[in-house]
Amino acid sequence: MNSGLKDQAIPAVERVDFELAKLYPDAKCELNFSTAFELLVATVLSAQTTDARVNAVTPELFERWPHAQAMASAPEEEIESILRPLGMATRRTRHVQELSARLATDFGGEVPDDQKALESLAGVGRKTAHVVRGVWFGHSLLTVDTHVGRLARRLGWSESTTPRTVERDVTARTESDGCRDLVDLTMLSHRLIFHGRNLCTARKPACAQCPLAKLETPCPSAFTQ
Repeated sequence: MNSGLKDQAIPAVERVDFELAKLYPDAKCELNFSTAFELLVATVLSAQTTDARVNAVTPELFERWPHAQAMASAPEEEIESILRPLGMATRRTRHVQELSARLATDFGGEVPDDQKALESLAGVGRKTAHVVRGVWFGHSLLTVDTHVGRLARRLGWSESTTPRTVERDVTARTESDGCRDLVDLTMLSHRLIFHGRNLCTARKPACAQCPLAKLETPCPSAFTQ
């Protein structure tokens, strides 16, 4: 954890999670999926686009090629045609087919519950692997996107702009707060994302309406916006 944050009055992770759970009781992964394979592919496709746009193309994609073996052997141009509205269709198609082929040949067509194995697949980085392992397999893992990183900095949990460092800082703070086994980091990620989209936005955070500004130990950014 960054030593520059040690002397600040910083709201506890468990308390923030509690307040956000009340504010966003329906917070969840907003990608549509019914299998681990669908979640993995949808998450890979969501890079540099929105969940809503991915959800618009995946119904046809998964209806035609519902598992790794089918996707790996599908005509490249047909997949690319479906993915074209997302942009970078050629690159996305390559990732989807390469990761499907690896799943088919090396993992029996199944999505592995293993960080290194997932990160070895085309188009899959730490964030995507965390989404799959957290959402589908039920692990407590912080997924650091732009919203989570921004809120972690505003709350004083981290000073870093590097996702891996933010993840480390927030996880370390749960240890120092004594709530590591009490906070589901996967759900905390969803709640922070919802809060970042709705109130704690990048351009103009709505601190006057934010419950985190009214905590006994409030969000420190509430006094600087």
